[in-house]
Amino acid sequence: MSTSAGWERPRTSLHTDHYELTMLQAALHSGAAHRKSVFEAFARRLPDGRRYGVVAGTGRILEGLADFRFGPAELEFLERTGVVDSLTLDYLENFSFSGDIWGYQEGETYFPNSPLLIVESTFAEACILETYILSVLNHDSAIASAASRMVSAAGSRPCIEMGSRRTHEEAAVGAARSAVIAGFNSTSNLEAGLRYGLKTVGTAAHSFTLLHDSEREAFAAQIAALGPGTSLLVDTYDVETGVRTAVDLAGDALGAVRLDSGDLVAQAQWVRRLLDDLGNVNTKIVVTSDLDEFAIAALQSAPVDSYGVGTSLVTGSGAPTASMVYKLVSRQDKDGTFIPVAKAAKNKTSMGGRKYALRKLNERGIATHELVGIGHRPEDDGNDRQLLHHFVKNGEVLPGWTGPEAVEKARRRHRASLAELPGVVKRMQRGEPAIPTVYEEI
Repeated sequence: MSTSAGWERPRTSLHTDHYELTMLQAALHSGAAHRKSVFEAFARRLPDGRRYGVVAGTGRILEGLADFRFGPAELEFLERTGVVDSLTLDYLENFSFSGDIWGYQEGETYFPNSPLLIVESTFAEACILETYILSVLNHDSAIASAASRMVSAAGSRPCIEMGSRRTHEEAAVGAARSAVIAGFNSTSNLEAGLRYGLKTVGTAAHSFTLLHDSEREAFAAQIAALGPGTSLLVDTYDVETGVRTAVDLAGDALGAVRLDSGDLVAQAQWVRRLLDDLGNVNTKIVVTSDLDEFAIAALQSAPVDSYGVGTSLVTGSGAPTASMVYKLVSRQDKDGTFIPVAKAAKNKTSMGGRKYALRKLNERGIATHELVGIGHRPEDDGNDRQLLHHFVKNGEVLPGWTGPEAVEKARRRHRASLAELPGVVKRMQRGEPAIPTVYEEI
């Protein structure tokens, strides 16, 4: 399994809920634990007003699958606290996933009820993966979905992920990875850079300027250490003075100035004029300060060169979870045949049966709807696209779906997937999903 050198994956088996293991225990006692089963992860709806979602996190799930084991420390904890009995402990001691996993490629757009991840295995194996799968998919897909909207609003201007300090340290790595999949140019998170080969960037905060006796002294120190092509934060005191000092010290080789407060549209406009008047026509303007997709869209008319996005991105820009669920949709009967199963609650409907998904495209290559076959593969009329990929076969993760390679592959998939959707997906206004999901039964 591909990961960058220098990083060791943590064990993932106890990243789960108590009741996953008590269900396992009860199923072992009833004899049903080893029934072949099919579980499916999907979202019943998109966040209110969103037109599409973006799949992310699959690669992290597959990386964690290799370490979903119960070693001495985990088994001792479960025994000491009485979570499960000796029969279940014996099962867990030898646990390793031996089934198959299919799903949408990372970076793919999705819609309500898209079968994003399908786990085929025994009930026991699929059951205890539930919480781990959902925690990663819900977080990473929420970030990727928000990031995609921000990148769309930014147009050709690059976006920088810089939200690590606004979320859990491990979630920050997943957020950086998800943002890059959805089109962000780089991240400030070094751990994400190590694990996934992401481009990392960063220069200095206000504290660096405040540390020195003057802004001039701080800028001079930064230029001496990082070169004149660095980006100088010019709004610690007075912006105009900051810009003039930066140009005086770095000359026309100054890489960029960063604006982090105030009316960013008006400020960027007059800072651009000032830079040009001073001869720094190639010095770029970077803006930060609690940006989201709407603030980025409002800056389209401003002479901004790139955006640094933090809090709004790592919290999903108002949708911190993708609201995905993981449901048993089919299981083997006593005679060996598979039967569809589904919860019957009126407000939480699920469709039983193993799913197969196809993106239907018109003669111009634009998506018209998502066609989901129940128990069979929908027919491709020649220019449609199959959405499900085989990630794990007989417990072995197939090549190409983990590590830095998977991130770059996902970036390409996202660009292509977004390009085939109707143009309405670029609008920031609230609306219905860009294409409908249609079920096809035998």
